[in-house]
Amino acid sequence: MARVRLVPGDGKIIVNGEPFEKRYSLLAHRLIVQEPLERAGALGQYDVYANVRGGGVTGQLEAIRHGIARALLRLNPEFRAVLKKAGLLRRDPRMKERKKYGLKKARRAPQFSKR
Repeated sequence: MARVRLVPGDGKIIVNGEPFEKRYSLLAHRLIVQEPLERAGALGQYDVYANVRGGGVTGQLEAIRHGIARALLRLNPEFRAVLKKAGLLRRDPRMKERKKYGLKKARRAPQFSKR
């Protein structure tokens, strides 16, 4: 889950109180988070402050991206068409499948022995 605030500024990204580069070092990570700003033509116009919890690295980055897209939409409703076309306003609906009784995990069955 991510809580994102956009403040007019020079484009710095702060995640959980520390600079983005300290937490996520890869260029691909930065590109994921900057996508909504890039599509809306607002790259370098806003500072992003995000608090994120739970999930893995990719899930956190995509939650931040979704939060930025929704914040941009609140600032300027004209961005809706661009962001919607890029699929940035849609939450990722995938969830962990529950474990079933009689199985070791959601789908992993105990080893079968013929004899």
